[in-house]
Amino acid sequence: MDLRDLEWLVALDATGHVTDTAAALGTTQPTLSRTVARVEAELGTRLFERLPHGVATTPDGDLVVQASRELVDRWRRLRAELDGRLDPDGGVVRLAFLDSMATSLVPRLLRAFHEDAPRARVVLRQEPNHDILADLRSGAAELAVTSPRPEGPFAWLPLQEERLVVVVPPTHRWARRRRLRVAELADEPLVTTPVGFGFRAIVDTLLAEAGVVGDVAFESADLATIEGLVAAGLGVALVPQQLAGASGTVGIPVDAAGARRTVGLTWRSDRRLAPPAARLLGFVRARRRAGDL
Repeated sequence: MDLRDLEWLVALDATGHVTDTAAALGTTQPTLSRTVARVEAELGTRLFERLPHGVATTPDGDLVVQASRELVDRWRRLRAELDGRLDPDGGVVRLAFLDSMATSLVPRLLRAFHEDAPRARVVLRQEPNHDILADLRSGAAELAVTSPRPEGPFAWLPLQEERLVVVVPPTHRWARRRRLRVAELADEPLVTTPVGFGFRAIVDTLLAEAGVVGDVAFESADLATIEGLVAAGLGVALVPQQLAGASGTVGIPVDAAGARRTVGLTWRSDRRLAPPAARLLGFVRARRRAGDL
């Protein structure tokens, strides 16, 4: 028994005539009759009583036809929902992104994409890098704005490079410095992200290259919160330059070639993107080529 069989049972119940139903379905009367007989044999019960002027359902037939109608209706709704989700102009895209991109890059991209594809719907997940990668692996996210470039079966499109600076309270002895060496952070309480975060890996690498073991005083998953903790006098921090000064801190450039992070768009390279996600990826690529990011 397949979906077509169920559709034919529902149609036959609606008309009550084998000949009329066969004509409406674009088949022959013998073909429809054989289908009904096959389904009755499979279920082990008679579904239709043959009458002089047509057919009528038996009590078992009422039960089967009602279930068939529900299954056919649910299948049609499923197809309509999938068609809507997969429509490149009006479907659904699942996008994950770093917390630090929540007020800058991501809103700019989404505003521009909405103008280009106003019927498309983007479902957002704002989370740390390790959760983003887990969502990409599971399929909970199709595209992600993250840093650094992930290892494994992921494609990567760089979007922007951010310079890192040391932020200090305005009353700090370094507040008037024009440049700092990473090694100078050795004796300062450090505010940074927890171990396992992509940004923490960048900070730890910078410290290790300078021979410094960071004295971590506070940890936060949110870079804006970290900048606020520094403004409150709870330590110093390495953050992207655009966050410096948000809460009154002073940003000081770092004399280290690696004091940068690259933010990019990533997706699974071993899976084909659904049409709406491919549409967003193509849009971002075009914006990047045009220098509009």
